[in-house]
Amino acid sequence: MRNTALTIAAVFAIASGSAQAGTIRVKAGANAQERLQAALIDAKPGDTVLIGKGKFILTDGLSLDVPKVVIRGSGPGKTVLSFAGQKGAGEGLLVTSDDVVMRDFAVEDTKGDGIKAKGVKRVVFTRLRVEWTRGPNTANGAYGIYPVSSEDVLVDNVLVKGAADAGIYVGQSKNIIVRNSVASQNVAGIEIENSYNADVYGNIAEHNTGGILIFDLPNLPQQGGHSIRIYKNLVGKNDVPNFGAPGSTVSSVPNGTGIMVMATRNVHIFHNVLGNNATANVFVVAYKFPFKDEKYDPTLKDIVVRDNTHGPAGWKPGFIGGEVLTAALGGKTAPIFWDGVGGDAARVRVTDVVPVLTLGLAKADSPITQAVPRVIDLTKTEAAKEPAAVVLPAAMEAATR
Repeated sequence: MRNTALTIAAVFAIASGSAQAGTIRVKAGANAQERLQAALIDAKPGDTVLIGKGKFILTDGLSLDVPKVVIRGSGPGKTVLSFAGQKGAGEGLLVTSDDVVMRDFAVEDTKGDGIKAKGVKRVVFTRLRVEWTRGPNTANGAYGIYPVSSEDVLVDNVLVKGAADAGIYVGQSKNIIVRNSVASQNVAGIEIENSYNADVYGNIAEHNTGGILIFDLPNLPQQGGHSIRIYKNLVGKNDVPNFGAPGSTVSSVPNGTGIMVMATRNVHIFHNVLGNNATANVFVVAYKFPFKDEKYDPTLKDIVVRDNTHGPAGWKPGFIGGEVLTAALGGKTAPIFWDGVGGDAARVRVTDVVPVLTLGLAKADSPITQAVPRVIDLTKTEAAKEPAAVVLPAAMEAATR
């Protein structure tokens, strides 16, 4: 039986009118940079670029702008694209074409982002590893797996370590699945930003600064992120000091954050295993920083937290004023933390059987000195309707098998 990835390539070839799918083989060795980039340039729709076993020493970023191509290695432990000697500061691999499958290889030590897909449709990242081998460091690239401004995105069974912003980041995109992946030693393990319709499930986000982040930010072309489900993930032990670039949004994420939701709509968090997050297992807040974008709404709405399993949390909040707040509350806060902005209009519903702490802040930019902290019952809040499951094209699902 032919490999599924090659079968997918053949389907793409038929769709594009090619006579048959071809395979371009690239072996490790001298001039790997030139030979691998030439293969990506020469590929035709429907082709597979098959990268052999070994360590490929690369001095510059790679790019693909041909649609309907499979880039495949021999496994993330056997095919390694090393960018330790990269001269520029760009991505390791940049994809700007539709219907691309990337699978079974590793990208190490890029100066910039690991693997980026920009403005594409139907992109698959599967069985990949992106890692900065020196561990957490502000000089590492910002993002590991990085689809942005894209539609129909599948991230499946990847490992990302050491990103100075987010290990797995999906921004300004639509119809997203992130599943069965591991994010560790990043500032943010997994981040969904300014995006619509996302399912994040079956992942492990441990030993990051923050495990899973759902953000909506100003001054971006796509705003109003909504309809996101976070479920059946293991999110714990997020204990890495924040090493994000000073001044970046992610540099403000408190160390010890499990799942953080900021300024987004209709987010449902359920059936996760959460614990050992020093700030909170679930951290729900408005966007508190100054902005000039008149279209941007810094508040959040329709957040549902239910049926999660909680371990210890809230003993050392990492935000400004956290120590004072903890002392005032007798040594710890609570597993679930809400800044209280929007009050009843925010429609935050929590039915997990753990304490929920609200700061009772009046506005998004209210200083913490105006907080009126108290434990609150949010079980009677009207629950927003759960978003429908994200369904991607069958060929994308087949490409992960």
